[in-house]
Amino acid sequence: MRKSVNPLGRRLHRAVALLVVSSTLFLGGAAPAQASVPTRATPVPAKASGLLGGLLGPVGGLLGGLLSGVVGVVTTAADTTLGLLTGADWGYSSGQTTMTQVNQAVGATGLHNSGVTGKGVGVALVDTGVVPVPGLTSGNVVNGPDLSLDNGSATQGHLDGFGHGTHMAGIIAGNDGTKSGFTGVAPGATLVNVKTGASSGAVDVSQVIAAIDWVVQHRNDPGLNIRVLNLSYGTDGTQPYASDPLAAAVERAWRAGIVVVVAGGNSGSDQPSLDNPATDPYVIAVGADDTNGTTSSLDDTVPVFSSQGSSSRHVDLVAPGQSIVSLRDPGSVIDTEYPKAVVDSRYFKGSGTSQAAAVVSGAAALLLQQRPSLTPDQVKALLVDTASPMPKASATSRGAGLLNVAAASLAPIGAVKQTWPASSGLGSLEAARGDDHISDNNVDLTGEQDVFGSPWSAAGWPAASSSGSAWSGGVFHGSTWAGGCWCGVSWTPRTWSDVSWQGADWAGTPWLSHSWSAEAWSSHSWSGSGWVSHSWSSHSWSGSSW
Repeated sequence: MRKSVNPLGRRLHRAVALLVVSSTLFLGGAAPAQASVPTRATPVPAKASGLLGGLLGPVGGLLGGLLSGVVGVVTTAADTTLGLLTGADWGYSSGQTTMTQVNQAVGATGLHNSGVTGKGVGVALVDTGVVPVPGLTSGNVVNGPDLSLDNGSATQGHLDGFGHGTHMAGIIAGNDGTKSGFTGVAPGATLVNVKTGASSGAVDVSQVIAAIDWVVQHRNDPGLNIRVLNLSYGTDGTQPYASDPLAAAVERAWRAGIVVVVAGGNSGSDQPSLDNPATDPYVIAVGADDTNGTTSSLDDTVPVFSSQGSSSRHVDLVAPGQSIVSLRDPGSVIDTEYPKAVVDSRYFKGSGTSQAAAVVSGAAALLLQQRPSLTPDQVKALLVDTASPMPKASATSRGAGLLNVAAASLAPIGAVKQTWPASSGLGSLEAARGDDHISDNNVDLTGEQDVFGSPWSAAGWPAASSSGSAWSGGVFHGSTWAGGCWCGVSWTPRTWSDVSWQGADWAGTPWLSHSWSAEAWSSHSWSGSGWVSHSWSSHSWSGSSW
């Protein structure tokens, strides 16, 4: 028997459908030699304790390894691309938007020139991991725990096998250390890498909740000062935010003084609501903006993939999210599957509200360096109240308008407090997943149980989360997920020590009738709804196009 993970929680179609045509434009001059770009370690076969083997397979067989059985037997990349593009070519763009252009469009360049870079502010990135490519090796990246299904792998721990997290990290805090080099929105910020998405992108909502709770409990650890949480993730769960556990988790972070920035989703007008937890009115829900190559917002439009939401809850504002050029993760899933999105040996481009959320997270870090006493409510008010007008976009799609962090940095701020009803978190974990499920041999992880198969306590978890006791050392929700101390070193200054998900941790608590351990992994399960009618771009890691 082989284990299977539903890649991206049944989210693939639009994200991968909108392949972006590459060009020869380089950032910061000529591209460095290929040899200077670190690549991910070659995946190794799974051992008794491993959760990786077979996820990626050899690079040459990557498409078949990830997708065979997902959409039937996949034979060639061309077949896959044609199938995914059918009826979903909206949002396609042959252009590209560099980070220089992004920073100019949102007003970050002037703040950089005045010395405001986000220095001293921690931004937690709950995503698919980060790899040490140029632009992320200046010492401002710190590893939190690896809570992904790759946890037991000696070669994949903390690292980004999928490519999404690295792309977001570059947008938020990329830093070449030179004025003409690659520069994220907050190049001086501390990026805290909390990996939850596996090498296939697969993740369960219980892992995301665990990651958010870890961020809250460790926000004041020495050297972290986590004031911003980037969640370029979402599900199509539709239960009211007032009971949803994922919404309760982000609200807990908000009340703890952390600005939570969430991708609104990439369903366009196909879905009557934003993704979960962007539906929660406390957080900053972000839509995508197309700058159309100018620094003025007057000609900007909202790409059709950016979720519209509803009149009662739509995005709060938008930020550049069309064909954003950021750091490339050589050999990752998206890098290998979508070669036309590769700009050069260092860069890769993608579109979606993921990228837009990352831009806003960087902007929040700039404001918090400038005015450390700002509360999350005040940061949100500043960003929303100073957004630039976008007359070519509807009020629902643009929210307040285009992010203008320069204006926000100059605006006065008074007492601001949001008074929405708080989420109890007493709702259903399964409803929070929506259609997003990881699978084991074509059987979805469903119901009120976490990724370890432990019963989800609708009453116990909210109380523990609110009291700051959801994590105890490396134990969360009754299972050992990670180590409990800062020890060891890696390419980052510090690394949270993990324990592998093996032995009693996995074998003793399967969510099927057999053990997770001692078996190889492959990504072939799609389980349930057709891949054409559901898309990774709409939910999960919220990327619209690569």
